[in-house]
Amino acid sequence: MMSALLSERKAQIFAEFGGSEKNTGSIEGQVALLTERINHISKHLQKNKKDFSSQRGLMQLVGQRKSLLTYLNRNNLQSYRQLIEKLGLRK
Repeated sequence: MMSALLSERKAQIFAEFGGSEKNTGSIEGQVALLTERINHISKHLQKNKKDFSSQRGLMQLVGQRKSLLTYLNRNNLQSYRQLIEKLGLRK
């Protein structure tokens, strides 16, 4: 049940940020998906402070998102700024 919900949510994220559901390679869509996962794990860690393996996974996701954002910043500044504003990152 969870995976079906997850795939629907993924399609929705890529439709909103990547242009279409099938465009799963778009940087914007990938960053949006990573942000969704980061927010989910952050909520989990607020309840489970000693879950260190999830904490490590969170740090990996944050690093991955950071490198994708750096790439987008270098190659398409306008798209980068729109994405940051839409996702509410880097206040």
